[in-house]
Amino acid sequence: MLILDTHVWIWLINGDEKIRKAGFLTSINNALKNHSIIIPAICTWEISMLVAKNRISLTENTLEWINKASSAPGISIFPLSPEVAYESTILPGEFHGDPADRIIVATARITNGTLLTFDRQIIDYAKKGYIKIQIPKVIP
Repeated sequence: MLILDTHVWIWLINGDEKIRKAGFLTSINNALKNHSIIIPAICTWEISMLVAKNRISLTENTLEWINKASSAPGISIFPLSPEVAYESTILPGEFHGDPADRIIVATARITNGTLLTFDRQIIDYAKKGYIKIQIPKVIP
C-alpha cells in the first residue's frame, strides 16, 4: 500500500515530471493495479487551503479537482479515523507540530503503508525507523 503526501498527489494528478525523476512511477503504477494507493483525508483540506491562500492554482474549481483526483482508478481517500487522530498525537520520537504532516505520518503508521514524499522533515523522521517511505532519487 502506498500513501501519497499532498504534494505528491497533486504532482501525480497533474502529470508533473518530478514524480518520474524521483523514481516513484514504478511503485505508483504497481499500486494502482492493486487499487492500493491511499490519500490521507487531511490532504483534501491541505489542497483547499493552498488554493485559498493562492499558493497553488488548479485547472478547475478546487472541489471538482479533489473529487476527480480522488476518484481516479486505484486511489482512495483514507478517513481521519479516531485511530489516526490519536496516533497523530503520540508519534514516537521527535516530530514537528504541523497537524497535516502529523496526520499524514499517522496514516502511514496506522496502515503500515509506504509513504511517498519529498518533505525533508518526514524523510528524516522515516530514516529513524518510525515509518516506511520510498526515498526520492531527486528532491526538488
